[in-house]
Amino acid sequence: MINRIREIRKARGMTLADLAAACQPETTAQTIGRLETGMRNLSTKWMERIGAALGVDPQVLVGSDKAPRAQVIAQLGLSDPEALKTPRDAVLPSEMAAQEGDEPMLVLEVTSPVGEYRPGDTVWLRQMDAWSAKDADFLSAMNRDCLVPRPGGRFAFGRLIDRRGPLVGILPTQAGQKQQVIDNPDWIAVAVMLVRPL
Repeated sequence: MINRIREIRKARGMTLADLAAACQPETTAQTIGRLETGMRNLSTKWMERIGAALGVDPQVLVGSDKAPRAQVIAQLGLSDPEALKTPRDAVLPSEMAAQEGDEPMLVLEVTSPVGEYRPGDTVWLRQMDAWSAKDADFLSAMNRDCLVPRPGGRFAFGRLIDRRGPLVGILPTQAGQKQQVIDNPDWIAVAVMLVRPL
């Protein structure tokens, strides 16, 4: 069976050993190598384990030949772009899954220049429950741009700067605006990716 484990692993900057260690329960680099090359059967259980370790939807691991995919052909470091020995398929934002649990990815479209954002940008956010989230998860969201629901179907967007009891403090991205305090939001979505057309 043709699969995309290798290309997604490489796109994440992971070695075979890294991916093996990230699987729950852990496995060996040899096993991952055999699954990548098709020497071992990629079962549904393996797809779920490897998908979770890579942070992608398990279905993404099995490619489709119906439509051509975007290709990663070079890498840009401190010097000139360097060609990859073998081009690989790009992992699209829509193919990324929740790191833990089933929280969906949300997308915020930017239609006017706001702070560092430009019209046409899409901000991809990972949703988490505001109150059942582990303290470490919440701390990782501090000082990052977040989308928070407000009453009446409205939202607040900006830097997450405070949480005291049921109150969450957001510093808007527009200069000169005051901090917004949201009482007991159902969820917080943390910006994890910016897609910007050139």
